[in-house]
Amino acid sequence: MALYRYKAANPEGEVLEGELEARDQAAAIERLQSLGYIPIRAEQTLAGGARRSGWITLRRSKRLSQAQLVVLTQELATLLRARLPLDRALEVLIDLSGQGTAGQLLTRIREGVHGGATLSAAMEAQGGVFSRLYLNMLRAGEAGGAVELVLTRLSEYLERARELQESVTSALIYPAILLGVAGLSVLVLLVYVVPQFEQLFSDAGAALPFATQVVISMGNFLRDYWWLLILAAVAIGLYFRKQLSQPATRYRWDQRFLKLPLAGELITKIEVARFSRMLGTLLTNGVPLLSGLSIVKETLGNQVLAEGVGTVAERLKHGHGLAEPLTEMAYFPRLAVHMMRVGEETGQLEEMLMQVAEVYDREVRATVKRMLALLEPVLILGLGLVIAAIIMSILIAILSVNELAF
Repeated sequence: MALYRYKAANPEGEVLEGELEARDQAAAIERLQSLGYIPIRAEQTLAGGARRSGWITLRRSKRLSQAQLVVLTQELATLLRARLPLDRALEVLIDLSGQGTAGQLLTRIREGVHGGATLSAAMEAQGGVFSRLYLNMLRAGEAGGAVELVLTRLSEYLERARELQESVTSALIYPAILLGVAGLSVLVLLVYVVPQFEQLFSDAGAALPFATQVVISMGNFLRDYWWLLILAAVAIGLYFRKQLSQPATRYRWDQRFLKLPLAGELITKIEVARFSRMLGTLLTNGVPLLSGLSIVKETLGNQVLAEGVGTVAERLKHGHGLAEPLTEMAYFPRLAVHMMRVGEETGQLEEMLMQVAEVYDREVRATVKRMLALLEPVLILGLGLVIAAIIMSILIAILSVNELAF
């Protein structure tokens, strides 16, 4: 799928601009026509060079944040439950949002609805602002005449996903601060403290111990060539970013991440919680299991697990259930598989998937706490050893100089 920048006219003659995803230009034009628009131009925006990177940066800066999307969905669901017509509900939200990013987005959605498009189609025309999960659930709600109910469930799902993400992020703040302070402390010692002793040692004319020579050389290098370290870090970052953009390389790295002792366990649990909550939410709102697996596959961050979900979908086409193919996935937890099998056998797969999500949400929080319990003393001990090594190298040199004086 490629991203196309389009220009089209609605039935009232107003010219609209935006982005949409399509296989090719013909598919983009066909989709515009299905929305009730008259296509004027459709150009692929992901083709080439500086213009692409500048455009993507601009568009990303105008995307809704997760918190904004949650609030927008909750407010729209509330207004529709109050029996307001869709266009009136959108007008109320536009007034509440003002002229910011959300207001401009809602204005474009309202224009699409006024042009005869459904709410899901108008949202899909906004160029990737709304995920496939969001759009497919909304389509299912429109087909069943329960848009407000689907929006309520969507807001609950988005809120739970945001809470899980924020809990993990918040837990990592203290170790990040500790690591930053540790790095800064070592930097100050090497760049400002150690050089103060260099002149003393050179005046004494004594041969410095090897450890002291290493520490002084490191301080001089950091003071004179700090910019080289920054360039090296940027180059390494760009190299890994390029490597991870290649599917084969990304797959190998994701496989290595899953094999890490504690981090691999955490990644697996986060992905299983996401998989279960998304699939359970989709099934609850009437999306077929096969379509739900296709949507969930694209939302998983780890390519190894995503490929496994793709294999499950293929097996499903040949008459297999959900739990049986999942047992063949190397990294999928057995507990989750057994719970899903029970859900299939009792005809309550949707409810069981939501239970699996709850279980692994708690597991993620517990795993993060265990990792932090190990990481904090390791960081403190590591910082203490590095500082102790620097101080000892200086003390050894001072003692050697004093021995020569006697």
